[in-house]
Amino acid sequence: MISLPRLFRATLVPAIGLSLLLAVSPARASETVAAFADTSRIAAIGGSITEIVYALGQQSHLVARDSTSRYPEAALQLPDVGYMRQLSPEGVLSVNPSGILALHGSGPKEAVDVLKKTSIPFIEVPERYSHEGILEKIRIVGKALGAEDKAETLAAEVDAKLKAAEKQTASIKERKRILFVLSIQGGKILAAGSETAADGIVKLAGAVNAVEGFSGYKQMSDEAIVTARPDVILMMKNAGPAVSDDELFSHPSIASTPAGITRKVVRMDGGYLLGFGPRTADAIHDLAVSLYGGQVTD
Repeated sequence: MISLPRLFRATLVPAIGLSLLLAVSPARASETVAAFADTSRIAAIGGSITEIVYALGQQSHLVARDSTSRYPEAALQLPDVGYMRQLSPEGVLSVNPSGILALHGSGPKEAVDVLKKTSIPFIEVPERYSHEGILEKIRIVGKALGAEDKAETLAAEVDAKLKAAEKQTASIKERKRILFVLSIQGGKILAAGSETAADGIVKLAGAVNAVEGFSGYKQMSDEAIVTARPDVILMMKNAGPAVSDDELFSHPSIASTPAGITRKVVRMDGGYLLGFGPRTADAIHDLAVSLYGGQVTD
């Protein structure tokens, strides 16, 4: 995992969906998935986890959420125990949870270790940035809350929507090359490599990640960006210091790329774009339409 500068971390941490950005090595599900014995007061950590709980109709079990859990709007009425990557055990325990349901990558490790050593059951939900990974999350959350039948129903619905969304770009032959820019700090571009939510959503939308050779997020040299030849720049809305189109396309490395020449940038809400939850099929469709327009079939 990269180490972000303090200023950047402080400004970007509150952004919707950042929790989904920085996990470099997605976790795999364990062979045995646990279920809470007492589901009366569950603390949900991770935006997609909270969203799945609501989609299952199990929100009455929630007693708290983390700061990345901003959808649906009703979730904002729950107590906020902090940013999922900067949890304090005291903050989580202050809501007296009967169980903690946390997305893989919650941290810091020391805080999670403390929470796991308490008498409160802690279930970690794996994160894989793929079609199957979303279904896996739904089923694990459902089992944890004793709502397995509802989870299977939701998984089937989401599966059908994902298949339909992916099918819309199946016939496109010339795939767009996408550069996901997380930030521009001091003239340096922080971009998404493999094993990231950005890489996953780009592929599901029928496009290609313009950069290769590294996982996670990395500051790229001007030469590497020019070599990547992106057709489109993809960025999050309302995340960290704002980067205007003029600032973006005046960057010397981007200006000479196909994306720079055509000034093609797509900006989407971070939690929606990178959430890998029940709304991801819609995000795939919206991104694909932004990239390919009328080539996207119904």
